[in-house]
Amino acid sequence: MQDNTLITYERLYEILRQEKYKKELQKLEQEFIEKVTRYINEKKIILQGYETKDNIFANQSITKTKRQLETAMILLKELYERREGKITQLAMFNARTNNYLQDPDSLLKEEKQLYNDLISTFTQYKTGFLDNLIQGKRPKIEIKVKEQITSNKLIRFINNVPKFVGEDMKDYGPYNPEDISHIPEKIAEILIKNNVAESI
Repeated sequence: MQDNTLITYERLYEILRQEKYKKELQKLEQEFIEKVTRYINEKKIILQGYETKDNIFANQSITKTKRQLETAMILLKELYERREGKITQLAMFNARTNNYLQDPDSLLKEEKQLYNDLISTFTQYKTGFLDNLIQGKRPKIEIKVKEQITSNKLIRFINNVPKFVGEDMKDYGPYNPEDISHIPEKIAEILIKNNVAESI
């Protein structure tokens, strides 16, 4: 069942609190990344709208929206680091014992990729280093890196869009009306849905 609960910085705080005080990796809805990306970009668009107005109420709204954005980004950074640490420990345990994660649903799709890549790296390193050393051989480590292919979409911007961080943790923008850019398809669809860009 899809969770229709909206992401707010108060909800981000609660999610982080659960992640901090529980040993196990907490289960997040699979739409979490999409909802967070939408929340951040919508706040930035709202902020941009306030900045075009010149009155005391707009100034108050600018201050409040900026604070919400800054708080959300701090919470997201700490949440990412907490989960990254737990995933690394799980992958390390798996590589050492060959015990697989009992509840893969606790990982987001993007985190599953990190988890599997870490297991592969730890296993290759253990085989090349420790196993060779035990056999009286010099360590020989050959880490095979999987090449990633990201699907991009060509879009034209129809409104100003400030610089933002995508779900791949890369910076995008700022963009001006009539700018054309190839960006990841998921991000492009969000921008199109919010009427700040159009598909070409």
